[in-house]
Amino acid sequence: MSVTLKLATSLDGRIATASGESRWITGAQAREQVHRLRAAHDAVVIGIETALADDPSLTVRLPGYSGRQPARVVLDSRQRLSPDCVLARTAREVPTYLVATGEPSAALVDAGVRVIDVSAPGEDRPDLKSVVQVLADEGLSDLFVEGGGQVAGSFLRCGLVDCIEWFRAPIVIGGEGRPGVGALAVAALAEAPHFRRVEVGQLGDDLWERYSRG
Repeated sequence: MSVTLKLATSLDGRIATASGESRWITGAQAREQVHRLRAAHDAVVIGIETALADDPSLTVRLPGYSGRQPARVVLDSRQRLSPDCVLARTAREVPTYLVATGEPSAALVDAGVRVIDVSAPGEDRPDLKSVVQVLADEGLSDLFVEGGGQVAGSFLRCGLVDCIEWFRAPIVIGGEGRPGVGALAVAALAEAPHFRRVEVGQLGDDLWERYSRG
C-alpha cells in the first residue's frame, strides 16, 4: 500500500483565498502533470468539503489519453454527496467510492456509487488506517490524495503519507487564506512529520517538489 499526497499551493502554503477561490493557483503545466500522476495511481481521494465546493470529475484528462481511469474516493462520513454531482452522475463510467459510517444512501447506490461503511465505535469519522486497508482490500492500493487541507492534515497526522507531490505557485495569499495542510497537533518539532526532498523541478512558473517519508 502507498499513499501520495498532492499539494497545489501558493508560496505560503495556501490552497485558496479566504472566500474559497482556488482556480487556478498553479499553471497549465503543473495541472497537466497532476493528470499524469493521477493516471499512475489506483484511486484519487478527496474529502467531502472539496467535493461540495468544486464538484470535480477527478479523471485523467490528457491529450490522446486512452488508458485506465483511476477510481474516485470521497471521504464522506455523513453521506452529504449529492446524487446530482458530477462524481455520482459518472459513477457507472468510472468506479466511484464513498467512505462513510452508517447505512448506504439508497440514492447514491442507485447512481452507481459504491458506499463503504467503515464504522468506528464512538467516532464520527472512520479511522483512516482502517479506510486505507479497506480500500486496499478493494484493489485500490496506490492512493493519490488531492484534498483538501483537513484531509491532508489527517493523513499526515496518522503517519500514512509515503510521498508528497508539491506544486508551488509564485504567489502569496496570506494568513487569511485556506491552508494546504490542516491541524497536526504538533507540540514540538521532533513530533512533526519529516520528509526527504528527492527532486525539484520547474513547470512553467511553478515549482514542483517531490518528497518521500524521511
